[in-house]
Amino acid sequence: MDVEDVSLTAVMNLLEVEPSSGSESGVVPALTAPGPDIPALREQLAVLASTGKAKEAIGGVQLTHVQVKRLSDKDVEKYTKRYETYVGSKTTESLIDSFIFLATKVVGMTVNIKDIDAYQKEIRNDYIINKELSNLAGNVALKCGRLLAAANAVLITTKHIDFNSHSERKAEVTLEEIPQQSSTTAEELQTNP
Repeated sequence: MDVEDVSLTAVMNLLEVEPSSGSESGVVPALTAPGPDIPALREQLAVLASTGKAKEAIGGVQLTHVQVKRLSDKDVEKYTKRYETYVGSKTTESLIDSFIFLATKVVGMTVNIKDIDAYQKEIRNDYIINKELSNLAGNVALKCGRLLAAANAVLITTKHIDFNSHSERKAEVTLEEIPQQSSTTAEELQTNP
């Protein structure tokens, strides 16, 4: 017997010898995950109600603090899931818009695009691109968590940078230096025959 067989046999023996923690019949009860933290979810809904955006965020139901306190646990879960779906949708939409704007800006800097607004609109309306960017945004949200706000702030800031004026200023500086260099060279030629 090799080491794996010995280990497997030892584990099997432990399972046979180990008394069940369930009923006398030897059936182990199914493990259940702990339920949601209803007080925390209720507090989240109360905060949402205090902002006045509950109607928009949970699908047409305007909640007050009193109503939130009286909600059943099942309703708290239901409205919280609606709110999480709303937040996820808005987050994804914001990330997609920022990414498309940035990507089209970069493409526009390298390639001459006739109508950048029409180009952005067409990309936003493309089903395949939206689906893939939505998946990407969801994965980024899962992996980055709270860093997502900072990343989105960077994308929004980048949207408002005028890259063309920066490159134009750089070109102007270069053009201003050319006459100075030529006049210096001409003066040197005149003094050194």
